Amino acid sequence: MNLSVELAPTHRRGLRLKNPVMNASGTYGYGTEYASFVDVQRLGAVVCKATTLEPREGNPQPRLRETPAGLLNSIGLQNIGVEALIRDKAPIWASWEVPVIVNIAGEQVGDYARLASMLDGVAGISGLEVNISCPNVQAGEMEFGTDPKMAAAVTRAALSATSLPVVVKLTPNVTDIAEIALAVSEAGAHALCLVNTLRGMAIDISERKPFLGNICGGLSGPAIRPVALHMVYQVAKKVKIPIVGCGGISSAEDALEFIMAGASAVQVGTAQFVNPRALIDVLEGLEQFMLREGIGDISELIGVAQG
Repeated sequence: MNLSVELAPTHRRGLRLKNPVMNASGTYGYGTEYASFVDVQRLGAVVCKATTLEPREGNPQPRLRETPAGLLNSIGLQNIGVEALIRDKAPIWASWEVPVIVNIAGEQVGDYARLASMLDGVAGISGLEVNISCPNVQAGEMEFGTDPKMAAAVTRAALSATSLPVVVKLTPNVTDIAEIALAVSEAGAHALCLVNTLRGMAIDISERKPFLGNICGGLSGPAIRPVALHMVYQVAKKVKIPIVGCGGISSAEDALEFIMAGASAVQVGTAQFVNPRALIDVLEGLEQFMLREGIGDISELIGVAQG
């Protein structure tokens, strides 16, 4: 049984994963937080939380709110900054077999080039995930992801400054995600990740004001899965580069829907807050499905629902 996938076939070195299951950025810390009770080496890849040029404290509290079928978060890209990541986290990753992909975020196009340049050649880092899709920061991010020209500009900036494979993470908060995906693909991205969270909010009816300290946040979890799945299906019809499906995946059945819609790999996020073993459960469920169905290679399932 072959579960391996090539996430960057157009890159000179490629980015081969031994299986298609990875975590979603922002839900797994730096991977080290889970390593004591989950075997991270079993994963296809680890994606670290968003990294910026300078450390960020994030948005004011409260920053989380459960919804009937998901979670609103307004963390605001809290992170230790790129220099601390290189100094403290990358040496740990260098001892791992599982590839680590660093999610990078900026307020200006040039920030992405600087981050990509600083991370280039650092032992323990196998790829970059360019975040142009966070819905709960004041500048940059989603502003880039909603405009095809800006999305392409950020992609080119990152690519120009690194020899690493580049995955671009897109926002669902657009009219036509296929247009953005095409622009990013034509700019040279090696893969796409679809999708980040949907913008939303909650009201504290006792206090008569928005519940989140930043007013709005990103909605994740099962509630957004049908939306994310449809977007993967749409984009898979338009682009040739691999797609990583993300949005409300909590089981192998969910992951299989995304793969059959056209995703080469999947990311599991919010489900881990309920079940820390969610990633392993999804992986084992995929293995069981393939055995049960007599499928020898995961590639046989990619895009089969496209018709």
